[in-house]
Amino acid sequence: MKENEYVLYQVNIEGVKKSDKNALSSLVRQNPNTRIPIFNTSLGVAIYRFGEWTFDSTKHINRREKLLQERQALVDRQQVEEDLSRREVKRYTKINSQLTSLEKKLEFGNFFMRTGNPLVIYDSIESADSQRQMNFYLANNGFFEGYVEYEVEKKGKKAEVTYQISEQEPYIIDSIYSRSDDENIYILLDKNIKKSEIKAKSRYEQSQISRERQRVEDFLKSNGYYTFSKSYIEYNVYKDTLEKTVIVEQVIRKPEYDDFHRVYTLDSIYFSIDSPSDLVFNEENKVTYNDINFTLYRDRYSEKVISSRIFLEKGSLYNKTDVLETQRQLANLDLFRFVNISFDTLGNVLRPRIFTQPNQKYLITNQLGASITEQVPGPFFSHSLRNRNLFRGAEIFEFNFRAGLEGVVSATGEGGVFRSRELNTSASVIFPKFLVPFNRYSLEKFGRYNPRTRTLVGYNYVDRPEYTRESVNGILAYNWNTRNLRQQFSFSLLDANFIRSSLSNDFRQILEDFQNQGNNLINSFLPSYVSSISGQVIVNFNQYGAFQKNRASLWRIFVESGGTTLNFVNRDFVENRSLAYFQFLKFQSDFRRYIPISAKQTIAYRLNLGLAKPYGISNGILPYEKYFFAGGSTGIRAWQPRRLGPGSYTPPTNDDGSFDYRFEQPGDILFEGMFEWRSKIYGYFDGAFFVDFGNSWTFQDDPTRPGADFKFDRFYKELAVGTGLGLRMDFDFLVLRLDMGVKAVDPARPDGERFILGNFFNRFLGERGQTVFNIGIGYPF
Repeated sequence: MKENEYVLYQVNIEGVKKSDKNALSSLVRQNPNTRIPIFNTSLGVAIYRFGEWTFDSTKHINRREKLLQERQALVDRQQVEEDLSRREVKRYTKINSQLTSLEKKLEFGNFFMRTGNPLVIYDSIESADSQRQMNFYLANNGFFEGYVEYEVEKKGKKAEVTYQISEQEPYIIDSIYSRSDDENIYILLDKNIKKSEIKAKSRYEQSQISRERQRVEDFLKSNGYYTFSKSYIEYNVYKDTLEKTVIVEQVIRKPEYDDFHRVYTLDSIYFSIDSPSDLVFNEENKVTYNDINFTLYRDRYSEKVISSRIFLEKGSLYNKTDVLETQRQLANLDLFRFVNISFDTLGNVLRPRIFTQPNQKYLITNQLGASITEQVPGPFFSHSLRNRNLFRGAEIFEFNFRAGLEGVVSATGEGGVFRSRELNTSASVIFPKFLVPFNRYSLEKFGRYNPRTRTLVGYNYVDRPEYTRESVNGILAYNWNTRNLRQQFSFSLLDANFIRSSLSNDFRQILEDFQNQGNNLINSFLPSYVSSISGQVIVNFNQYGAFQKNRASLWRIFVESGGTTLNFVNRDFVENRSLAYFQFLKFQSDFRRYIPISAKQTIAYRLNLGLAKPYGISNGILPYEKYFFAGGSTGIRAWQPRRLGPGSYTPPTNDDGSFDYRFEQPGDILFEGMFEWRSKIYGYFDGAFFVDFGNSWTFQDDPTRPGADFKFDRFYKELAVGTGLGLRMDFDFLVLRLDMGVKAVDPARPDGERFILGNFFNRFLGERGQTVFNIGIGYPF
């Protein structure tokens, strides 16, 4: 550092009472380097300095000069000889690519410099700019008389900046009114005043005005005002400095060359599917359906299906919402590369023209990679084929194949990890409408909800150390969503599975021993017919899961009834084939919430409840796939996958006194809660601290697992608690995750001895089995 330079060590914001401290913090132009606690050093700075030490800018400058000279020589030669050889053209392209790479290195440095962070040197200009932005923020959020001051304290070579916020009394919106010389617009806005983004009796915020300006534009464009824009909207704010209130006036100006804003109606609609290339084809079909004029490249598309996704009608007012909805629903058909909508203007009449181009008929995808299930990665290969417009009615045919090896923990071996072989294949047809039992008018009626019917036939094969399991399944399911995309619905009218299992001798002996003690889990592995109907609702608040900075939530509710179809068919079909069958009810509620608390820190939590109850002919047994399991990288992370619980059941012990977690623990009831604090560290690296709690239980007593049943007077004492730290590498398109979970409360131990977190601190990494490392892809929730 130079003599008059200081390291920015600390930034403080004080005096905030009613305004948003996080918003003010985001306006600070300079923030100190992130430091590792205790060590008080910055890893990002260390990496950057290493990059500087290894970076030779002179070498890159010299290299750039040579490339520039070589490129100029090729340009000069082209001017003399007019044409360059193919080899010279290829070299010219390569030189341009190399120059782009060199410019990037000279501007941003090498890999280490781009990954790390340079040392932040205090800059008074940046502090003054931060002060100015904070003053703007206060004024834009009702603190018209507020102001910001800052002071810098320098000790040694360190600088600490403190911004002092003086908010003063905020101004409250007393009322809002609209003024327009266009009576029709005035009437429309007056009827819609309750939906205004500017709320009386609330603190004045500039963002309210911005949202209201956009809302008014969208509202008028949805009521025929095709040429209207928010540039015609002005706002005047009148302040009462004595009462600390404001009155907001909304003014709608006239168009420059007219006395009023025109209202437009729609003329005939034209829909065109062009050829998939620039070549001209004569194979066009022209037809009119539902007052829509179709021009189709080759007669291979259903006018009936396409018209159900067009919400523009001749003679109706122009509606921007219907235009966007038409574009979105046509894109949802997955038939077209693009969907463009334009309008020809004839006086006050608009002629809509929709232009599209066919998407490629076939899409083939092959993938080779590794997946992670029970903590251990395994290779897999997948192949998928998509055939669009299968029967010329916008149907989508999909074929999928996947084969892989996955790491699992054996339920019969002496610990260790084994390889599980899995093979899945399926063929499905997706129809862009509801099939039976809906009538022929349902296509137009439900077009806005993107209806889909999926028919599927599949085969699954699993070869584990304990058993081999095969199943053939068929599905008939409906899917749709609301117009605002916040709710997604699915209803499975039929999900039928024929299952056959082959058990290893050791695993069969274990299940038979269970059966002798009154546990009939072995029946879950009998040749069986499992059928069910189910429904699912997903409510997505504020686009949960997208790249965002706002609060968001997701709530998934799933209900399933197993064996219901047997009440309507002849059971002889199943019984004559010696197939076991099951009747059960299953319910699951999964709620997730994401809360950003600063630009670099977020809080996320999840609550998951599941119930599965066999009844009737099931004899208290569920199909094995329908049980709930607790533990694992997306559950209670301090326990191995599917090894927690149920209840206060105590697993067998090993010779060293530790619990034997070889056996999976199925349950009828599941409750999980997960809390996670996430924070940026530097570059691609994020850190996390988490606390998980929950368990699984059974509805009935299990003689082979004492304490497994759910009881209201003791279930809260049987909640397992795990905590730990996580490290993630977030590349936007991929998140790699490593979590270390530590058991804090273990319900498998005697009451009064279940808090065992102290064992972790008393010993290095605690007792055997107390610490579990989870490798995963993506966030746990």
